[in-house]
Order: sequence, then C-alpha cells, then structure tokens
Amino acid sequence: MDLDIKQLAVAVKAIAEEKNLPEDTVQLIVEQALAAAYRRDYGEREQEIRVTMNLNTGDVDAYISKEVVEEVENAAYEMTLSEAQVMKKDAALGDLIEVHQKVESFGRVAAQTAKQVILQRLREAEREIVLTEFEDKIGTVINATVNRVESNIVRIDLGRAQGIMPRSEQIQGERYYPGQRLKVYLKDVERDFRGPQLVVSRGNREFMEWLFRAEVPEMENGAVEIKNVAREAGVRSKIAVASNVSGVDPVGTFVGGHGTRVNAVMSEVGEQEKIDIVVWDEDPATYIVNALSPTKVARVVIENGKARVFVPEDQLSIAIGRSGQNVRLASKLTSLEIDIEAEKEAAPVPEATIEAKSVVQKLKKKSELENNLLSAIEEHGE
Repeated sequence: MDLDIKQLAVAVKAIAEEKNLPEDTVQLIVEQALAAAYRRDYGEREQEIRVTMNLNTGDVDAYISKEVVEEVENAAYEMTLSEAQVMKKDAALGDLIEVHQKVESFGRVAAQTAKQVILQRLREAEREIVLTEFEDKIGTVINATVNRVESNIVRIDLGRAQGIMPRSEQIQGERYYPGQRLKVYLKDVERDFRGPQLVVSRGNREFMEWLFRAEVPEMENGAVEIKNVAREAGVRSKIAVASNVSGVDPVGTFVGGHGTRVNAVMSEVGEQEKIDIVVWDEDPATYIVNALSPTKVARVVIENGKARVFVPEDQLSIAIGRSGQNVRLASKLTSLEIDIEAEKEAAPVPEATIEAKSVVQKLKKKSELENNLLSAIEEHGE
C-alpha cells in the first residue's frame, strides 16, 4: 500500500496533540522519515536529501544536494558547472547545490520504511520530552510502582516514564514484586547507546536523608540538620545530627516521641536495618566517640588523619561490630581511618614492693622531720 502523503500531513497535528509533543518536532520527524523513503524509491542510500512538507496543502518537496564538478562521474551526487549556473548564476566549482524534486507518491516498501522511522523517532522524542521533565526532579523522592523484576535490575513505573533500579541501588534483603508501590530516590538520568533512562535508588544515603526530612519538620527551618550519613542499606546506618538552636536536643528531635519518627523511617527501609543517630561534634575525637556508639571508649589518639581508638577489652567486639561493620560505618561517618585497639590495664604491683615503698616513704618523712627540727633550733639559738 502506497503512503498517503495528504493524510500524513493531516495526522501530524493529531500526533503532536496525542503524544504531547511540539508540532514542529513531529513535522521534523515526518520529514526525516520521508527523506529516508525518497532515498529508497528514487535515490541512493548515501545521498544527502532534505524533504519539506506543507501541513496546510500536504505538498512534499525533496531537495537533493549535489557537488559542482568539472566532470561528472556520478550523476546522483554531482553536476557540471553549467548545470549549476542555470539554477544559481554565481555557482562555482566545489559548491553544493540543492536540486528540487516534487514528490507525488511513495511505493509500498518506501512507505513501510517511512512508517517504521516515524514510530521509532516519535518514541525517542516522547521519551526525551519526559526525561527533560524528570531532570528537574533529580535528587528528590517520588512515588513509584514496580513494573518488572529481573535478575540484576528492577524496572520501575514512574507514571509517564520508566526507570531502573540496579542491584547496587537496592536495599539488601528487600523483596520486590510487580505492582508493588514504594518510594524511590531519583538519582540520575543516564544516556547511552540504548537511549536515556532514569536511574532510581532505595539503597543510597540520600534516600535515608530524604525520609528523615519528611518526618522531621525542624529540618526545614534549620533548627536541626543532618551532617552526614553512612549507610549499608538493609543492615545498618549511622546518622550524624546537630542542633543550631540552643536547648534543642538533635538526637531526640530525630528519634521523636516514643521513637515515632525513626520508626516511620524504619518502616519504609525495613525493620532489619538498624539506625544509629549520633551527635555531630566539631572536635574529631569527640565525634569519633559518638560515632562508635554504643561502644565505651577509653581514649582517642589522632595522628596524620588516622585515629587510634582504645577501648576496654570487653568492648572490643562491640566497637568493631559484626564483620567490622560498626567501625567501618564510623570511619565513613567521620571521614577518618579508625583502628580499634584494646586498652591494656596496668600490671598489678607485688605486695612486697608496696611494703618496701611504704617503708621508704616513712623513712623519708622521718628524715625530713629531723632536719626541720634542727633548722628551727639553730635559728632560735642565733
């Protein structure tokens, strides 16, 4: 079946309205498709052809670029100087001249080619328009629905667009299923050879921060703030918070009455993820002590950007945590390399030594007393 050019011109406006695309964009797509169809029916594959369509009349015109040469070897790409000067008086060798051709119809194969190109380009243009809208939402949390679960990624329905959540952005141990409604953090728009696609996350630190922002209104007026977040999604998170208003307890503000605020966040990320909220401090040593909570720290020594933390032997396993998790998160939170060491207790002193020291001290006191007495007598005698 031949391509109905007149009908296609009428359809451009309808397509633009239906796809919510600019009419100029749809017209350009159609003209590019018609150029491909013209090459198939009347020209050659490598020819440079421009096609224009009048949306009011439906007329289609093709313009074939040809180079002006002294001797024509291929008429599809070249023309003589005399031929060129008929069309353009000041034409010179090496110029590119557009030769106009009126297009009345296309054959069945060319029509099919045009339709395929139009559909493909329309999908690409529609996706670009949608992604441009979503670019303004990068860095925010939005509601989404799971569309399909694959081995390494979860495909997410974001309404007018589709997103992907790679395994690295998922919460460890969280199960996803089609139709599931959840919140996701819009991380980025990636563009590659497959085209642009939205990347979402539930496992990054920013997602955790946004969840708290929704639960802690004091963050909006600046009374409290999150200084840093260290997270191993699905397992444990440490959040350093600070107060900017005297008398406001930052930890209590984020925990909420009876733990309502932190529990609301945990219900979103999963009860299996433990959340430690600690006080940020300008002093690195104090900050490290807070970050290692609930560990009891004996002392902290900071040298050359590294911190040696000494803890009682019975606190060693707590400080390190399962598989080194506690010290690893504390290190990320404070941006310092932390080494945990057991604080060695002072060796017990033998009783004989203690008795000997006591005798020496007594003799020393007796000698000092005698010397003082003699000095007093001598002064009195004088």
